[in-house]
Amino acid sequence: MNKRCQKLLQKAQNSANNFRFNDLCKLAECFGWKFKNQEGSHLIYKNDELDLIQGCRQNFQNKDGKAVLYQVRQLLKAIDLLDEN
Repeated sequence: MNKRCQKLLQKAQNSANNFRFNDLCKLAECFGWKFKNQEGSHLIYKNDELDLIQGCRQNFQNKDGKAVLYQVRQLLKAIDLLDEN
């Protein structure tokens, strides 16, 4: 993993409630999620390495430039599952 991705991961782990939306999208891309489409205000990302239960599909919503806390936590949980494989 490159330094930029490592820094984003550490920032998300240490400050999930104050994580920028753009950084959340970049973090997802670091770990293999790819932008698929937009549904209303939600951006949908998909990772083919995981199944639906494990979090292959992530949706992110921009709240005034910040990521939504539960969405950051869901992504971190899915990243942990990737590390286990």
